[in-house]
Amino acid sequence: MAKRGLWLALLVVVLGAISFAPTVVAQDSPNIAVLTPYLAQPGTQFMVEAFQAAAEEKGWTVNVIDTAGDIAALNSRIQDVVNQGADAIVINVDPSQVPALAEAASAGIPVFGMDAGNAPEVLVNVTSNGYAMAAETATYVVDRLGGVGRIVLFEFPAYPPVQKRGVIAETIFGNTPDIEIVDTVVPDVTDGGIADSRAKMEAILAANPDPGSISAVWAAWDQPALGALQAIEAAGREGEGIVIVGIDANPQALDAIAAGGNFEASVAQDFTGIGSAVADQIEIYLSEGALTQTTVYVPTTLVTATNVVDFLPE
Repeated sequence: MAKRGLWLALLVVVLGAISFAPTVVAQDSPNIAVLTPYLAQPGTQFMVEAFQAAAEEKGWTVNVIDTAGDIAALNSRIQDVVNQGADAIVINVDPSQVPALAEAASAGIPVFGMDAGNAPEVLVNVTSNGYAMAAETATYVVDRLGGVGRIVLFEFPAYPPVQKRGVIAETIFGNTPDIEIVDTVVPDVTDGGIADSRAKMEAILAANPDPGSISAVWAAWDQPALGALQAIEAAGREGEGIVIVGIDANPQALDAIAAGGNFEASVAQDFTGIGSAVADQIEIYLSEGALTQTTVYVPTTLVTATNVVDFLPE
C-alpha cells in the first residue's frame, strides 16, 4: 500500500507539471502586407512582383493592397492590416501622407519603404538615388542643347522619390543662364500618367506653335515623357528635334529610345533589385531585430541609344 501510494503521488506531480507547462506552438510563416496607391505604374508593378517572388522563396505570405491612387483609402487599409496583426508592412507611398503608420508603430509592427520615403515609422527605405538620376538626365538635356533652350518639366511633388528628382532638375536648369523653363506640369497619375501628360503637352504645344519654341521635355519618370512624345508626334512636330528624357526605362520607353526618335534617354532603375532588397531587409530585421541603415540605394544606369540594346528583351 505504501509503495502504491507513493507511485500515485508521483503520478499526480508529473501530470500536474505537464498540465501547467507552457505550450510550444510552431510559429506560422510571416504575414507581410504591401500597400501602394501606384500599382498602375510599371515600376511599382515590377518592384511588387520581385518582392512577391523573393517572399515566396522565403516561405512568407504576402497580401498586396492597391488603392488605385486613393491615398486616403490607404490609411484605412493600413489600419485593417494592423488590426489583422500583420508581421510587417511594406509601403510604396510618401509616409508623411499616411498617419495610420503611427498605429503600426504603436502595435509594434515594423514598416519598410519600397521606393517610398523616410519617416520615424519607417525602419528602412530601399530605393534608387533620385538625386543622382535627375542629375544625369538634366545634365544630358543641358549638354544636348549646348546650354541654350526652352524646356517643359513634368514633376510629381506628392511622391518623395519623384519630388527629389524635380528639385535637382530645376536646380541644374536654373544654374544654366540660357535655359528657360517654359512650363512645369504635374500630371494626373490615376491611370498611370500617359493620357493626362499627352493632353497637357498638347496644350503647351498649341501655346508655343513656332518651330524651336520648345527645345526639350524633362520628365521625372517615363509615363509623362511617353505622353509628351505622343503629343509631339500627333502635332507633327517630331522633326523639330525636341529632346525628351525620362526616368525608369520601362519597356515602352526603351522601345522609344531604340526607335531613334525624340525620346533619347532614361535611367534604368533595378526594380527587381529594389523589391528583393526589401525582402532581404525584412528577413534581417525579423531574425536580428535591428537594421544598420535607414536608406538602401540600389544602383541605376543611364540608358541612351548607345546602350539601349543591353536593356531590351532578348
